[in-house]
Amino acid sequence: MEFLCYHRDRSGSLPLRDELLEEHWSYMDRFAKEMIARGPTLADDGDTPTGSVHLVDLPGPAAARAFAFDEPNYQAGVYRDVLLRRWRNALGRTMWDFPGGRSGGHRYLVLGFGEGQAVDLELPRDQDELIAYGPLLSDDGSLWLGTAALVRAADPDMARAVLTPGRYAGIEVHPWRFGGR
Repeated sequence: MEFLCYHRDRSGSLPLRDELLEEHWSYMDRFAKEMIARGPTLADDGDTPTGSVHLVDLPGPAAARAFAFDEPNYQAGVYRDVLLRRWRNALGRTMWDFPGGRSGGHRYLVLGFGEGQAVDLELPRDQDELIAYGPLLSDDGSLWLGTAALVRAADPDMARAVLTPGRYAGIEVHPWRFGGR
């Protein structure tokens, strides 16, 4: 089962985050085979971390909760909250398979929070800029809760356009970059 785990940083936690960087990476290295995508979300300056995104294939919801809450930065108080949702990898690949590579262009995490009828279950027509894409689901996979995508786009508005306008309770767009060692 695939999951999206988005840890959002607590205000003022950057020094602690920096101190724990090696512990964080070592923890994530244990999940290298299960990792679909990973990397930090960033402030508008394009450099300051604001969170940490992981798309990961795990045995089930209990394993996903352990993954999210045993993470060293979470344990130490770097994060203010965690969004943990089942997710389906509609592209069937990892970020390392993205034809656009690790650099060049702006990259974004796009989160659409569901409301009403499921939408965007099919892949967008223009898939060239999609790094990862899929629906957010309830733990048992029976309810659509939204859509999550990692996308290369010229700007946040272009990134947001990967989702159908007016069909979500809310859409968040966060600058993001490829993570890991």
